[in-house]
Amino acid sequence: MRDFAQVERSGRVDGEVARDGLAFFGVDGLGLDKPSREILSALCHRFSGGPVGLKTLSISVSEPEDTVEDVYEPFLIQQGLLIRTPKGRVATAAAYAHLGVDPPVG
Repeated sequence: MRDFAQVERSGRVDGEVARDGLAFFGVDGLGLDKPSREILSALCHRFSGGPVGLKTLSISVSEPEDTVEDVYEPFLIQQGLLIRTPKGRVATAAAYAHLGVDPPVG
């Protein structure tokens, strides 16, 4: 953020610069970056909310399994957007709401 502020602004980081910087780097209001949103989108659109296995999910978003599991999943779980079950990853109602789509019926 400091680099963004120095290059794009006066060098001082304030609320406006922070918001603009996060938007510039593709971080949304919930703190999700593009790969995190792609994981949610894959779960909701390609796999009807799940459950889906880690390997299949990782392949679908072109990310290594350990990256999905260790980098992206913890935050998605903390935000209540994804749960892990014995059968695989499942998108929550909050995930659908964040993406602005209706969950599947049934």
